[in-house]
Formats: sequence, C-alpha cells, structure tokens
Amino acid sequence: MSLLLITLISISILFAGYFFYGKFIANVFGLTKKNITPACKINDGVDFVPASPVILIGQHFAAIAAVGPIAGPILAASLYGWLPSLLWIAIGAVFIGGVHDFSALVASIRHDAKSVGEVVKLYIGQKAYFLFLCFIWISLLYVIVVFTDLTAGAFVSRPELGEENFGPGVATSSFLYLGLALLMGFCLYRWNWSLKKASFIFIPLVFLIIFLGQQIPIELPPVLGSSQKSWDFLILIYCFIASVIPLWTLLQPRGYLGATILYATFIVGVFGTLFGGFEIQYPALIHPVTADTPRLPIFPLLFTTIACGACSGFHGLVSSGTTSKQLRQEPDATAVGYGGMLLESFVAIVALSTVMILPLKDQTLSLGPDEIYARGLAHFMALFGMSFGAAVTFGKLAFATFIYDTLDVATRLGRYIFQELTGLKGKMGAYLATFFTLLFPGILIMIDVQGVNGRIIPIWKIFWPIFGSTNQLLAALTLLGITVWLKATGKKWWVTALPMLFMLVTTLGSLILIIKPWLLGILKGGPLFHPVGTTAFLLFILALILLVQALPKLMQKTISTKVH
Repeated sequence: MSLLLITLISISILFAGYFFYGKFIANVFGLTKKNITPACKINDGVDFVPASPVILIGQHFAAIAAVGPIAGPILAASLYGWLPSLLWIAIGAVFIGGVHDFSALVASIRHDAKSVGEVVKLYIGQKAYFLFLCFIWISLLYVIVVFTDLTAGAFVSRPELGEENFGPGVATSSFLYLGLALLMGFCLYRWNWSLKKASFIFIPLVFLIIFLGQQIPIELPPVLGSSQKSWDFLILIYCFIASVIPLWTLLQPRGYLGATILYATFIVGVFGTLFGGFEIQYPALIHPVTADTPRLPIFPLLFTTIACGACSGFHGLVSSGTTSKQLRQEPDATAVGYGGMLLESFVAIVALSTVMILPLKDQTLSLGPDEIYARGLAHFMALFGMSFGAAVTFGKLAFATFIYDTLDVATRLGRYIFQELTGLKGKMGAYLATFFTLLFPGILIMIDVQGVNGRIIPIWKIFWPIFGSTNQLLAALTLLGITVWLKATGKKWWVTALPMLFMLVTTLGSLILIIKPWLLGILKGGPLFHPVGTTAFLLFILALILLVQALPKLMQKTISTKVH
C-alpha cells in the first residue's frame, strides 16, 4: 500500500475536522470579535501582547509540538501496528485533542487569561484547585524523567552501529545549539540587535553545527555507572539552570531557533510522505508481545501510549498559560487552539510513517524512537540530496531540540507550582523549588531495571506508560473543569463532557493496569513503595477526589454564572 494514499486520507480527515467540527465548536462557545480579549484589554507590552493569528499559531505550535507526538506513535506502532495508531491520532485529534486545546484557550480568555487551575478554583472550589495543582506537579516529574532519559539515549555512543554511530556527534551539535541560543539572547537583549539581523546570522549557524558536531563528537565517561546516566545527570543540571535564569537569556532565543528546526522537519515530513514514493511495509495490526514486557491490551493502553498527537493535557497548560495572553480576538482561537492541535497531529503521522516504511524484522526497530525517527527523516531528506549521516544527525538534533522545549517548560512550570503550593518566594525560593522539582527525577534516573532477558531497560521506557496516563488524565480533568464552566454559562456542555468521559475511562483504566502488579506484589510480601505503582495509585486517588468535588456541580440543574 502506498504511503501517499494513507497520508492524503489523513490530511483529508484533519482538514474536514477543522472546517466542519472546528466551526461547530466555535459556534458552541459563541466566539465573537465584540468581546475584547485580555491581550488587548491589558496590553502591558510584557506578558499581555496581542499577536496576529499567523504569528501566534507558529509560537503556539512550537510550544506544544515537542517530542511527545514523535515517541508515542513510534512506540504504539511497534506494539499494535500502524492502523489503530493512525486512527487514534487522526480521529482523536479532531474530536478530543482539538476540543481540549481550543476549550482551554477560550476558557482562559473568558477568565482574564487565567490558568485552567484558576477556572477549576472558581467553579469547583479551593480544595479542588489545590488537588489540581498537586496533580500537575507530580505529572511534571514524570515528564522530566521520561524526556531527560530520552535525550540522554540520543547522545550515547553505540559502537555496534559502526559508521552510523552518530550519538556523540549529536551531543556536540546539541550543546553548540544551546550556546548559539545563549549568544543570540545577548545579541538581542544586551547588544540591541534586530531580530532580522540575528536571524540572518544564527539560523544558518544552526544548520552548520549539524555538520560540525560529527567532526568533534563528545563522549562522557561512565562516572555514574554508564555514559547514559552521566548524560542524564548533566541534562538535569541544564534543567536547573534553564529554570532559574531570565527567559531572555536562553529559553526565548532557543525557542525561536528551535522553531526553525521544527518547521524544517515539518516540511521534510510533508515532502517525504507525499512525494517520496514509499510503500508501507510494516503490518497494520500486530500482537503486542516483546521480550521485556507482557502482553499489553490495546484498550486502554493505545490511548495513553499515544498522548501528544491525539490529545495532551499539557497543551491545556500552554493554551491557558502564554497563548491566551496573546490572542488578538476571540475568533482567532479556532486557528490557534484547534488548528494548532491538528498540525501536531500531522507531526505524529509523519513520525508514524517512519515506522510504516520499515519491514517488521528491520534492525532499526530495535533502536530507540530517536534513531527510528532520525533514520526515517533521513530517507525523506534523501529527496533533497542530503547525505544519510548528515540527515540522521539533523533528525536526532531535531528530536533533542523538541525535548528541550518540553524540559524547559516542565521544569519552570514545576518550579512555579511548587512555589505556589509552599509559599516560597524570591531567588532562594526559586532555587529550592527547582531543586525539589528535580530531586525525584534525579533519584529515578539512577535506578537500573532489568528485563526478563537480563538486559537493562531504559528508564524512559519504564515510565512512559504512567507519563502517558497522567498526561491524558490531566486532559480529562481540564475538560472536567471546562464542562462545569460550560454548564454554568448555559452552553452545550456535552461537547467537552463526552471527550472527558472517554479520557477518564481510558486513563483511569490504564492507571489500574499499572497499579495492579504493585498491589499484587505487596500481597506477596513485596515493597510498599514503587516509583511507578505508588505514584500511579496516588494520582488515581487525586483524580477520584477531584471527580467527587466536581460531581455535585454537574448534577445541579443550574449553576450561578460567575464569569461569562
């Protein structure tokens, strides 16, 4: 079967979803140019700055399209085949993910650009707000664990790959890239360069370091037991620094440069899937049995293995965090919120296609998602005449760049929430909050877990199921708060209630599957604490308490409207 045909069908579903269901959802929320958005009302030139939809959708897309829509589809396809993964990505984005992102954005702008947590506090109560913040903070810890280890895995040396051992060179390119971002920040904000001048110089340098990295590869000694754990620790140090330094020094210029890589990979993916002439070789359906894991049921685990790309709770944090403070007028929310999610869905389809073009027994499938994705992009980039080595380096640097986006946001947001929960203030408070946010991930990455065959299983693979479950459960709880608000304002609250119910069933079901082995182990005399099972149990209880808090509000015939 032709990859072109499947890609065209997928694009058609996404376009139809945007123009028909996206328009319907916009009408339900009653978007109008008459309502002045917080960006225009406050317009302080710092946090509240109205932006055109063309500019804002690019910034929003770059913020949400991290590594999640790459790793998740690759993992799910290897377990279940490409067909169920593709259906969940395309249909899930239209009816669940897009609705979630869009409704979180609109709920925020209708409440003075406050966060979803503030909406929960307003309509469900102070206790629910506190529990919601705790849930987010714990969820962020697993984001940091998973993406730190994924990045480290992309940097380690793999001598068995011979001439295709690109990891150490990617590490060099990655750190040169961060150095470029720092230098660009000072050029823009200390030396008053124009953005046009800085872009003219630094964007070509980003692509130059892709080639330079392979000439001076960096390999870390196994100080902490293995080279990968050494990289884990160094990346956590980066997370600490990135969380406490001013935004202009690193995060803003890095985000801008990272967006150029994101758009480049997007263009490569489009051309590769449409014009590469590739045939689908991977099975549409397979049984999920591997050497290191037991049989994994497709329901509900498919829907949590693929989180970003179909639906992601962390998108709600972005929508109600920075994006809502820049929306120029309400109708722009359809393109930015709903359309941005569908764009990410296509990123997930491109990632899925890097598996689809491989035969089932291909040795590439034994590698990590970073290698599978990078090699898939390399096949696509051959259309542009790029050598295989340079193309793989570019793909792996893009993979690491997307992770930096996630790690930056997750660590800084974790610091904010910890400070809000504890009342820590000032610079020392920021340092302490960052330290405690990174303490648990720092402990977890030092753990070695062996599979049934005696091989060490990467930490990110151990924690991916709970990462996906908590991320999706965060989306369900966000939709819960928005559903209560919609009922309060007399709107068709079922448009968010139905996605909420589906996400609750799948995520709570996934958490039960994660909790079950831990509980059975306790009955047999096993440890009372397990980093995955114990935390899954805690998150499950937190979610149930939030549901109990919200249920009376949903059962009321009328709810007093607090904000329109």
